[in-house]
Parts: sequence; C-alpha cells; structure tokens
Amino acid sequence: MTARPPQLWRRLLWFAGLWLGGVLTVGAISMLIRTWLL
Repeated sequence: MTARPPQLWRRLLWFAGLWLGGVLTVGAISMLIRTWLL
C-alpha cells in the first residue's frame, strides 16, 4: 500500500466542505427569498 500525502486529503476535505457550505448557503438564501416573495 502506498501512503498518500495528508496534504491531498486536507485539500480534498477543504474543497468538499467549501462546496457543501456553498450549496447549503444558496439553498437557504433561495428558500428565504421564496418565503419572502410568496
């Protein structure tokens, strides 16, 4: 088994967290706008 560098995993986790946070933020904002408009 080849040991993968932890830097790669850290970067992947950071990107995944950033993407998930962005998706949740966009969803919350769209839901707020939808509740305000209706």
